[in-house]
Amino acid sequence: MMPPTVQLQELSSVPVAVIRRQANASQLSRLIPECCGLVWSEVRAQQAQAGRHVAIYWDGSIRLEVGVELHGPFTERSGIVLSATPAGAVASATHLGPYGGLGAAHEAVHQWCKANNYRLAGPSWEIYGHWESEWNVDPSQIRTDVFYLVAP
Repeated sequence: MMPPTVQLQELSSVPVAVIRRQANASQLSRLIPECCGLVWSEVRAQQAQAGRHVAIYWDGSIRLEVGVELHGPFTERSGIVLSATPAGAVASATHLGPYGGLGAAHEAVHQWCKANNYRLAGPSWEIYGHWESEWNVDPSQIRTDVFYLVAP
């Protein structure tokens, strides 16, 4: 299987509604879906315009924000706060397949940065595709985009 293709792009910040957590790696597979569900429930209750689910990793200690992209007004409540994805030069890769294989996309970005003289410049984040019913039958189609803020 080929490693994911990495691309360099300039991204603008996207507003997100999130729950903030501190986690360890073993908690992520439970914590991220749980927080996405809580945020989505509040977004729906407010009838806010929203997009895809997002997990932002602010640092190596896994200071995490998990939630959903916003496309309109949202009121902070029940521990769900406003934040935004980072803006700037970003190296990104798309992972197709079950979430357990996401490490390959992260590794591809790390290797690309080394090979192209870029350094990781802080946060990374994952944006999860809107769930498609066919993914229940063919999980190889699950889409997750992985982003790292970078600097030359």
